[in-house]
Amino acid sequence: MNNPATDRRIGFVGILVENPDQSYHQLNDILHEFAPVIVGRLGLPYKERNLSIISLIVDGTTDDIGAFTGKLGQMPGISVKTGFAKI
Repeated sequence: MNNPATDRRIGFVGILVENPDQSYHQLNDILHEFAPVIVGRLGLPYKERNLSIISLIVDGTTDDIGAFTGKLGQMPGISVKTGFAKI
């Protein structure tokens, strides 16, 4: 039997958003949909480059986090990178 606590992973998701004004609503809808795996969020606008940079701390199954980042990665103008803790 699988232990739900050990099936979960802790990690980070880095998101670069080009032209944030065009992606704002769809991006926030996805973040809201996957809110149960998001532990913390830091977003910084970089107006000089017309970018937004978002860092997320996540805690969830690899399937949940993969579904989340997959949806984000399909959006035009969005770049996503993920890393997981070894624990």
